[in-house]
Amino acid sequence: MLATRFSTSGSPTSLRYASSGPHSHFPRLISGEAHGFVPLVERLALRLAALPYGLAVRVRNLAYERGWIRRAKASVPVVSVGNLTAGGTGKTPCVEYVARFYRNLNRRVAILSRGYGSAGGRNDEALMLEENLPDVPHLQGSNRVELAQTAVEELESEILVLDDGFQHRRLERDLDLVLIDATQPWGYGHLLPRGLLREPIEGLRRADAVVLTRRDQSPPEQCDRLRRTISRLAPRVPLVETNHRPMELSNSDGETVELATLRQGPVAAFCGIGNPEAFRRSLVDLGARLEDFRIYADHHAYRREDVEELRRWAARLPNGSTIVTTQKDLVKLRLTHLEDRSLWFLRIRLSVEVGQDVLDERLRSVLPPGEPAA
Repeated sequence: MLATRFSTSGSPTSLRYASSGPHSHFPRLISGEAHGFVPLVERLALRLAALPYGLAVRVRNLAYERGWIRRAKASVPVVSVGNLTAGGTGKTPCVEYVARFYRNLNRRVAILSRGYGSAGGRNDEALMLEENLPDVPHLQGSNRVELAQTAVEELESEILVLDDGFQHRRLERDLDLVLIDATQPWGYGHLLPRGLLREPIEGLRRADAVVLTRRDQSPPEQCDRLRRTISRLAPRVPLVETNHRPMELSNSDGETVELATLRQGPVAAFCGIGNPEAFRRSLVDLGARLEDFRIYADHHAYRREDVEELRRWAARLPNGSTIVTTQKDLVKLRLTHLEDRSLWFLRIRLSVEVGQDVLDERLRSVLPPGEPAA
């Protein structure tokens, strides 16, 4: 296996992946980091492939806007949390924030999701949300209209949170929250498969609120440019700005240690998420001296051989090393140790920095009129 090596300053000297294959080449290809004649030809091929995809997306959106395709309406409010790009915007903490908001108002909430990367079972996002919100049911499946009906009729849900629902237009929603990652807002500027955009950025006009995530990990001048672009694309849509705030280190047994642990010795980390650089940056910003950083594909399903290799990797780490991963990875591993070293995850919560009143007002606005808001 391959691992990213870091200097003591925390800056990567190279970017390598925990296993070879398409998932390790694709990010370097679409970002332009892969150089040479072959990557150039591959990018041209991907750009050509993006043309029919873009046409299909535009026709589909037009069909919904003109009413040529009918949408289903749930009998309770539906709040969608989505994005314009494929993965990596920090959507799961926002879904948790929204569901927790309504639970704190004593509403019965259910989360509906497609379940990407589930391989027939519960995917990592569902496992993570169920762990953090044990009293909020999470329904997964390809037909979210049927899931909505099940949630209302069998679970008596009063609010439905549609996870990753911006492009799922078959189910009507009362509120569309669209997330934009400040560190990689526009998916390298191209539609899939040449970039990471699921639809043209003009689709942002359908949003009821734009939630800027990881604002603290983006330079101020880049955030300013991003605000201006969002304002130009969707001038009547309010902007909410958030950070992904690290809370503590925790393990599979529910034990916790303070974040200061990351500054007490060498740190090694691994993850299989959509934006591994954001996780690496969080550790470095907390003062971690990264010795090793391994990247797996998003939603990676850890196999026995992966675990064995991680154990061998842990045994080679310097004495006193702290091993850290993400909660989305640890809910699949369910390990407290790799060899004789403790395994922790970095617990993250969405922190609203700008626009708290706007976001709360939007969330409250879907509640039926005449009902108390608290």
